[in-house]
Amino acid sequence: MKKIVLLAVISLFFSCNSSAQKKETKEKEVFTITKSEAEWKAQLTEEQYHVLREAGTERPFSSPLNKNDKKGVYHCAACDTPLFKSEHKFDSGTGWPSFDRVIEGNVAFGTDTKIGYTRDEEHCATCGGHLGHVFNDGPRETTGKRHCINGDALKFVPTEG
Repeated sequence: MKKIVLLAVISLFFSCNSSAQKKETKEKEVFTITKSEAEWKAQLTEEQYHVLREAGTERPFSSPLNKNDKKGVYHCAACDTPLFKSEHKFDSGTGWPSFDRVIEGNVAFGTDTKIGYTRDEEHCATCGGHLGHVFNDGPRETTGKRHCINGDALKFVPTEG
């Protein structure tokens, strides 16, 4: 009788491992700019590499770009693709540079479940570098979106004039 109970418990354990519980395998995206990890490490600072290539997050309020109010364009720190315009930047109070919209076509989106719940991830459409996440708690008078971006993922290019 003990063997039958043990066999039933083992069978139940394996039957609970359904396809819904298995990790999704998604095709690897191909980007216009691709480099080896060694090439990215040689090009980027340690902090930039952590954010852009390992999908890390910088400490809140650590980026000088958080309080930058100059006119210009925020580019990808890895490949120089223009991502956000200064006129779409706002102070969200979260400690990271925040924008209410992207430069269309230059930012791509994916899903991130690393911290136990689903978030909408943003990455550079040219090189695939992780930028941050987008939330639906931005300014209602514009888009309602808050693109919460790591300063280490950005390079600010001021407007001349």
